[in-house]
Amino acid sequence: MGSSGDDGYRLLNEYTNGFMVSQVLFAACELGVFDLLAEAPGALDVAAVAAAVEASPHGTELLLDTCVSLKLLKVETRAGKAFYENTELSSAYLTRVSPTSQCNLLKYMGRTSYGCWGHLADAVREGKNQYLQTFGVPAEDLFTAIYRSEGERLQFMQALQEVWSVNGRSVLTAFDLSGFPLMCDLGGDFFKDPLPEADLYILARILHDWADGKCSHLLERVYHTCKPGGGILVIESLLDEDRRGPLLTQLYSLNMLVQTEGQERTPTHYHMLLSSAGFRDFQFKKTGAIYDAILVRK
Repeated sequence: MGSSGDDGYRLLNEYTNGFMVSQVLFAACELGVFDLLAEAPGALDVAAVAAAVEASPHGTELLLDTCVSLKLLKVETRAGKAFYENTELSSAYLTRVSPTSQCNLLKYMGRTSYGCWGHLADAVREGKNQYLQTFGVPAEDLFTAIYRSEGERLQFMQALQEVWSVNGRSVLTAFDLSGFPLMCDLGGDFFKDPLPEADLYILARILHDWADGKCSHLLERVYHTCKPGGGILVIESLLDEDRRGPLLTQLYSLNMLVQTEGQERTPTHYHMLLSSAGFRDFQFKKTGAIYDAILVRK
């Protein structure tokens, strides 16, 4: 132990430099590199990419070659000159023309989430989100920072759409929902506005934003509006019962700490919240994907 070649030290460096990898991805998306290469009739060299994205040739070359190492781009050398193209990964997820594009999500992560994560230690000390330190927005105004402008608001909404372009099928097919002819995907100011009548209310990545008290308040409102025999489909990333995994869900829970007043929860925790509001027949399914599904009935 203690040598530069041991596995522990390599793992430490991988963790330490992880933020650099994120920023390479965010910067390439922000500059429009993947969209440019998707629209080009063929592979482009450094000079062509730099001119099109209005960046320095030196910086562009460093960024492109790092993207190659990350398998976000592929490169071919012809007559001593490098030409770059998208990989299958970047074509599928990092170009605006793809039906599974995650571009808006990545831009939101880079512009909003990343800034809050710079204050993670403060969030742990204080137990609250870091919007005040990051954007000058009070911690209680959760979505004011996200909706800093009309453009930011639209980007966030598009980012949510993008998540379900990849993850929607696995959660909506987790249960047989044919017995619920009228479904309501709950959004808007659901703490104040009248809730529409429906057979099934879908709460997709809603409850993880809020503390238990507000979750209970929302669930009670839904229960009182819900028809007998109706239900709720909760879509969240579920923690293991010991809360020590999966790692991605643990990271999402820390993200809730730095950005909201909520957390990711275990199936038992959700069972408690839902049963306290009056719902019964609790079922949950781990989909094997990022998001899982819970179904309850009134």
